[in-house]
Amino acid sequence: MLIAAPLAACTSTGTAVPAPTTESHPPSGPVPAGLERFYGQSLTWADCAPYATSEDSRSAFQAKDVQCARLTVPLDYAKPAGDTITLGLLRRKATGDRIGSLVVNPGGPGASGMVAAAGLVKPATSSGLGKRFDLVGFDPRGIGASQPAIHCLTDSERDADRADDSETDGSPAGVQKQEAQEKDFAAKCAQRTDDGTGMLANVGTRDVVKDLDVLRSVLGDEKLTYLGYSYGTRIGSAYAEAFPKNVRAMILDGAVDPEQDAVESLVAQGQGFGTAFTQFAKWCTAQQDCALGANPDGAVKAFQDLVRPLIDFPVPVGDGRKLSYEDATTGVIQALYQQTLWDTLNSGLNELKQQRGATLEKLADIYNERDSDGRYGTTQDAFTAIRCVDDPRVTDPAVILKAQEQYVRVAPFLDDGRPASAARDACAFWPVPNTSEPHVPNVEGLAKTLVISTTNDPATPYQAGVNLAKGLKGALLTFEGTQHTVFLQGVKCVDQAGTDYLVDGTVPPEGTRCTP
Repeated sequence: MLIAAPLAACTSTGTAVPAPTTESHPPSGPVPAGLERFYGQSLTWADCAPYATSEDSRSAFQAKDVQCARLTVPLDYAKPAGDTITLGLLRRKATGDRIGSLVVNPGGPGASGMVAAAGLVKPATSSGLGKRFDLVGFDPRGIGASQPAIHCLTDSERDADRADDSETDGSPAGVQKQEAQEKDFAAKCAQRTDDGTGMLANVGTRDVVKDLDVLRSVLGDEKLTYLGYSYGTRIGSAYAEAFPKNVRAMILDGAVDPEQDAVESLVAQGQGFGTAFTQFAKWCTAQQDCALGANPDGAVKAFQDLVRPLIDFPVPVGDGRKLSYEDATTGVIQALYQQTLWDTLNSGLNELKQQRGATLEKLADIYNERDSDGRYGTTQDAFTAIRCVDDPRVTDPAVILKAQEQYVRVAPFLDDGRPASAARDACAFWPVPNTSEPHVPNVEGLAKTLVISTTNDPATPYQAGVNLAKGLKGALLTFEGTQHTVFLQGVKCVDQAGTDYLVDGTVPPEGTRCTP
């Protein structure tokens, strides 16, 4: 049922925007007992501007023909009659013969699905998906436009944390200082997030997949069509286990290995970044102006010689801040996510040779979601809060020390030259227990899924995709490249295969590989 208001509204600039419309459907598909009012609720779609919480979202929400709404869900699914929270939604409606909704999550954990969906409007339109599907993004609970948002550090505290390079000090005093900071961080998350430990206890993937099923029903879809990137693949695989018969189609791109624990995942990711740096070094050293010289075998040492002095002597970036070692390496990691940033990375490293750090700091700001006014998005706080309830905590110093030592072996460019630290992270002091743990999902009755994995993915290594496809008994599509995720990013072979699958369920032949 569609109820439309008769008049258009105007923004402050006089531009006409669509009037709010309220849509309601009977609950679609099976409804868990006690959740009927959530599964059958109405949505009021309106202008997206009021939903923006950052520079990125303000810009993204200017995409053509997008609308936003709020979805109400229980804070605690074990107490559906208790407190509720809301999730921000963004939609761009199908322009042709509609199949249903394509729900998108970009990962993180902690990234905005609303921003991601807005950014996919153009590529989805080009691929033909925009004709067949409503493109829908949601901000998972505690993130972005969803309310309440997870909040741990103030903007100034986040700046100070990034500037402090003592956190990698492996000495007893350094470990003690770092653990005190991590404990303080955990306490602030509980103090500054509305509903405190009640919210933190219910922000994990276990709860997000239940929200996703409510969303499926409220959108009027009997079965879910889903696109998950990176950590969004964990949401997808967890949904597939919880609601296997509710899945119509599912693309999981840049997979999280379902069996890896926090330590194994950390080391595997380090290996991914190590491989990506090697690929960058091969490219860079073939350029006339490579900041790392002309020999790829010497690139790691050249990089270490360039960034290690920042631990004691940070360099100015022109806005009152200084480039720390942590921010320099974070900026490098941001650039390793996609080859299109390699030129920028080389420029930043050449700047650093001249004792200037603006480009690397800007890359680190992008990673940390810091805008030009010094305000931070919710991603970093949410990342920790979700990770701390998604995996069992690691508290054994020997295990932590071994993991740090393994990490720098597989990603030697990130070796700062100091002894590894056995300090426990914030999760060891988290005020609520974990609600999930790694395992192979039980997905009996699940429709065929499609996993896309990239051979030199820096953040989610290729083998993780192989393992996830096997665990879900799905199809695997391989992309030969060096970047993190690929679908709807201009690779024709991948985009065509994914589009065919989402539209008619056709999976690519076994062993299919795509190249740039």
